Amino acid sequence: MSEAPTSAAPDAAPVVAQKPANLPLSKRPFDIVFLVIFAVFIVTCIISDSVEGLGLDQVKDSPNLLVQWNYWYASNFDPLYQSHPVWLRFISGTSAFVYVAFYVLLIIAILRKWNWIQLPSVIYATMIISLTGIPIFGVEFFGSAAERTPNPAVFLAFNLPYIVFPLLLLIRMRKPLPFTRRF
Repeated sequence: MSEAPTSAAPDAAPVVAQKPANLPLSKRPFDIVFLVIFAVFIVTCIISDSVEGLGLDQVKDSPNLLVQWNYWYASNFDPLYQSHPVWLRFISGTSAFVYVAFYVLLIIAILRKWNWIQLPSVIYATMIISLTGIPIFGVEFFGSAAERTPNPAVFLAFNLPYIVFPLLLLIRMRKPLPFTRRF
């Protein structure tokens, strides 16, 4: 003879798994670093990438201060940037007019603990590393002599953060609900 199945008490509520709580910013130190770095990236996109993205000639005697700054950098450390091939204009334009909007959104998402930023962060990091880092670094170090950087250390000081910090962001956003954990 089998026993009748037992049922839970009629007043027991179903158990619902709750999402872990988001941590305050003070408990997410890497996010503070990201806030600072991506705020700087906003400024550098405006100063540098917009000039290249718009195809402005980088000449020493330009009345445009941003062009003058870019001329100084390019003429001393980055001949590829000064020659502005059309493919580089597309990459720089993407940075100046697409990535910059993402940086603003990322900063707000970090401050407001919007976990949905995880997937856009993964997409952004993958894009900037593969579509920006690989071709530009490839040409700067392995391209023709006319396009290679004459000063790799200075080139890396200016440009490596645009690979390192997106890579760190990719690692940070590797799993859903990024603001529920320290890193």
